[in-house]
Amino acid sequence: MKSAIAVAAVATLTASAASQSTLSPTQLLRTQTAFDLTVNLPYAEAAPLFGPEGERAWAGKHWDPKFLYPRPARDEQGSVFTIQHGSVTATWVNALFDLEGRHFIYAYFMPGIMVTTIDVRFTPADTTTKVRVVYARTALTPEGNEHVTALTVNDRAAAHDWQQAIDAYLVSRQH
Repeated sequence: MKSAIAVAAVATLTASAASQSTLSPTQLLRTQTAFDLTVNLPYAEAAPLFGPEGERAWAGKHWDPKFLYPRPARDEQGSVFTIQHGSVTATWVNALFDLEGRHFIYAYFMPGIMVTTIDVRFTPADTTTKVRVVYARTALTPEGNEHVTALTVNDRAAAHDWQQAIDAYLVSRQH
């Protein structure tokens, strides 16, 4: 029941993507960006790389989740952690961590700025795993529109950046 409520809440946040057309000062921006990756590992090894703890292996020094729950830190549905985004602390929730269903959902909140959901779906092949990532960002204030715009630009480059980082990590594991 808890997972159904969490998924419904996140689904509500991501239900529709607003246009990035001309905004009046009171309109709040909503964007959605999707990208695809290929991880050169079978699903059982690839999926953990997309949990907050697993991501530490390849995401770089800026990815340093501070777990509030659970302790000790581990990747699981319902985990709550913070990430520093410049001068702002974002609170993250792992709303869905369904290894069997090949589906993860994260939501994070930057107070007074924006809410972001990240939907991650996996399609296993024999020795590789396709990963589809969808970011949905919603400004909470007119000032949040600038953050949504800037991060959406970053999201568009994320496929290349993530692919390179994951590939480099996998090469480093072989040495």
